[in-house]
Amino acid sequence: MTSDDPRNWMWSEALQMLARAERLHRQVFSPSAALRHNAPAWEPPTDVLETDESVLILVALPGVDPNQVEVAIQNGILMIAGERLLPPQLRIARIHRLELPQGRFERRIPLPAGRYETPKTAVLNGCVVIELPKANRKAAP
Repeated sequence: MTSDDPRNWMWSEALQMLARAERLHRQVFSPSAALRHNAPAWEPPTDVLETDESVLILVALPGVDPNQVEVAIQNGILMIAGERLLPPQLRIARIHRLELPQGRFERRIPLPAGRYETPKTAVLNGCVVIELPKANRKAAP
């Protein structure tokens, strides 16, 4: 490839974009930044499913104690909050890769219109499953 070959500058652009993405990833998932501001550092990925009887929300929270996850509904919005704590071994460990976000998390999810009973939570394969039974569901025949 010659120096004026478009592949050269495209490759250079791609490498620069990857470097910027890596810097942003480190900034966004930096536990110390979240601790300084006492604000949520990250949002867990979620799936929202609806059946005739309930709305199910699956929240990917591996390594988070489900008993420490806060769940509340306000004005049709489900709020999920908590904290992933750094493991004690991190203080003496040599880090080779740290990709799971740490620190305080919060996620606000708009719910389908309707009324819901008290949320039920369970854990399934590293996910916290929140079931919101519908309040006005019809009795089964």
